[in-house]
This record gives sequence, C-alpha cells and structure tokens, in this order.
Amino acid sequence: MKLLVKAPAKINLALDVLYKRPDGYHEVEMIMTTIDLADRVELTLLNQNEIRILSHNRYVPDDQRNLAYQAAQLLKERFNVKKGVMISIEKNIPVAAGLAGGSSDAAATLRGLNKLWDLGLTLDELAELGSEIGSDVSFCVYGGTALAKGRGEIITELPAPPTCWVILAKPFIGVSTSEVYKRLDVNQVHHPNIAEMIDAIRQTNYQKVCDYVGNVLEDVTLKLHPEVAQIKEQMKRFGADAVLMSGSGPTVFGLVQHDSRMHRIYNGLRGFCDQVFAVRMLGERHLLD
Repeated sequence: MKLLVKAPAKINLALDVLYKRPDGYHEVEMIMTTIDLADRVELTLLNQNEIRILSHNRYVPDDQRNLAYQAAQLLKERFNVKKGVMISIEKNIPVAAGLAGGSSDAAATLRGLNKLWDLGLTLDELAELGSEIGSDVSFCVYGGTALAKGRGEIITELPAPPTCWVILAKPFIGVSTSEVYKRLDVNQVHHPNIAEMIDAIRQTNYQKVCDYVGNVLEDVTLKLHPEVAQIKEQMKRFGADAVLMSGSGPTVFGLVQHDSRMHRIYNGLRGFCDQVFAVRMLGERHLLD
C-alpha cells in the first residue's frame, strides 16, 4: 500500500524573538503561511519492522538525522506499531533555506502514517507530537496561515492572506539557524508589529501586509552573508511590493500582485541566483483524509 502526501514550504510574514527562555529555546511570535512549493512524500507500507528513507538529494540524510525518519520513529514507539515504512522524499523545497522543508516532510509523514497505520489521531494530536520533533513541525501539520508562539508550537489559526505572487530566491549557501540565534541580541532589534500584521491579514489588506512584514533574524544573517542583502536590493529594484528574508534565511521572498511584474522580477533574479521560484500563497489548512 502506498500513499502520496504533499509537504508545502512556509514563509514567515513576520518573525519576532522576545527573549531567551530558561530551557535554552527562544520565545518567538511568528506569522507563517504555506506556499505552493512542495516536496512530495511517498509512504510505502513494509512488512519488515523498519524505517527506510529514500531521497536522490545528497543533502537529505537517510538515517535518524532526517526529521521524517524521526516522525515515523516517534509514532512507532508511542503507539507500538510493528509495521514498517519506506519514506521516499522528492525534494522541491531548497534545503537549509528558511522554508521549513525538513519540518514539512516530517509533518507530511505524521499525517500520512496516521492514515497508513490507521492510528486515528486528530490534527491537534499530530501537531502535539510534531512539537517533539522540531519547532516548525506543529505549524506544518496544520498548514494554512497561523500565529505561532512559544518556541513555535503554540498555534493560533488565521485566515488566508490576500492573494498575491511570492517570488523566492535562494543563494547557493546554507545558514545555520542555531548560529543565527546565537548571534541575535534581542535588546538591539527592531521588533515587527505582530498585531498590525494580524489585522492586515484579517482585513485582507494587501498593502498593509506589505507595510508590516518584518524579521528580527534578518540583520544577523545579512551581516554573515552579504549575498542575501544583494538579493534583497535586486528584488526591491525590480519592483517587489515587500521584500523579506524567511526564517533564519538565506531565502529571500518578494510579494507582488501583478503577473507582468512577477515575470520581470523572476527573470531578473534568474540571471544571478541559482534557485528562483514564483508561487502562490496557499492559505488553507490541511484536512485529514
């Protein structure tokens, strides 16, 4: 038996870090939304009691380091599952890009195995399990648009943002999230206005969404990687309505409403950036089959 599950990427429309917690994590407030760029996760039931990862991307680990592997392992241990699974991951989301590719693969694995192994869990229960794997996994279980608090696992659903194009550009570098957080001084940052961004989304006010994008991690990554700043400048020059780095980077996204301008920015960036995508926001939550 096989099951195919889509694992969409996310962007952060706003990302704020409030303080470092006693447990070593940072207290965050983030507004995230899924976009129409997705990995394909194929789950195949195995009679042998084992987990196998198959991926043709050399940057994707095929062992316990893989978050999808960890998701399957967690379900097996927690619910005493004696069946096995082959997890085949077709990567379309760039790796180490600030787009939650690995977290989304894990979330897709949780949703898919819930059905394949007939566990009967709710989305809320799957999201709670996801929080044990990684900070973005809970959000990715739900998808759609949400405010994420705590270390990212406390999720409040929001309506879909106004429709627009999202142009993504990733330079040929990876960014260490832990390194970026290590260098972040929460007392020295300009905090984005999360409440205004939520209002903008609720009002489906595109201009206001553009006015209130913000990411406190951006300055840290821009200092470490000047090429990210160059991409931001190019996107602005080509006419994007709002430009922001997603997550800890290095992917930069630009928002734009008109097809003609989207094509101009997309074609302009392809000249000097190796991975460029033009996609839509999805906005809608996942449903359990």
